[in-house]
Amino acid sequence: MNVLIVEDEDLAVRKLRKLVAEVDSSLNILGVTTSIEDSVNWLQENTSPDLIFMDIELADGQSFEIFEQVDIRSRVIFTTSYDEYALQAFKVNSIDYLLKPIQREDLERSLRKLRDLTSVDRTEAAPDSQSLNIEKLLRELQGAGNPAGVPAKDYRKRFLVKQGQKLLSVEVGDILYFYTDERFSFFKTRANQKFLVDYTLDELADSLDPARFFRPNRGLIITHNAVEQIQPYFGNRLALTLRPSFDKEAIVSREKVSEFKVWMGK
Repeated sequence: MNVLIVEDEDLAVRKLRKLVAEVDSSLNILGVTTSIEDSVNWLQENTSPDLIFMDIELADGQSFEIFEQVDIRSRVIFTTSYDEYALQAFKVNSIDYLLKPIQREDLERSLRKLRDLTSVDRTEAAPDSQSLNIEKLLRELQGAGNPAGVPAKDYRKRFLVKQGQKLLSVEVGDILYFYTDERFSFFKTRANQKFLVDYTLDELADSLDPARFFRPNRGLIITHNAVEQIQPYFGNRLALTLRPSFDKEAIVSREKVSEFKVWMGK
């Protein structure tokens, strides 16, 4: 069985490769893609694999966007850091999931399910049906935990900012952190570009997806990929080294340390 891995964390890729080899040596990993763009290009240029292990949260957005650009005929097992309640959404679809950190018994269970799906209930489990279920799955994930009838929160996807005399639309996936400087709010991108935004950090915190963004203190909002190093700091706090470089102290307040550790581990 040929396999593609869609995952943007090197450590997660190495662990999954090792686990796959231990559980089923017949699985042949054809390649690894790390972004939506990379995955779309790979799938367009190569024969469809039998199975795709697909992380939900990629650096440039949610992997569901891949299905909007490519007709995927492969079986898909999502890997995710969503909490247990949100994962209930997967159970109504012919798509399995692996919760990070991936456990051997979970991978074995998922592969057994895939083998069963090849021999029973082909209509429901067909790849065409799977592709059609992607939009439903995304709605359920976003709505998990919401009271019945309450629409899921629509988080910010991009910002319109000034670049010289022109306007530029910047995708949220390109932003590594937001911060305040002399009462103004700014963000920095992966390319180390700095832009002014017309929102307070309170407004930004309310409009950004908390699965991707965390506010360690009143003056800073970060992504996982912005954190280069974590060190103990006096007063039971943590000091962060950010990328691109940040010319102020990036401190996780004492009240946020526990929450930060949970978020950073997802």
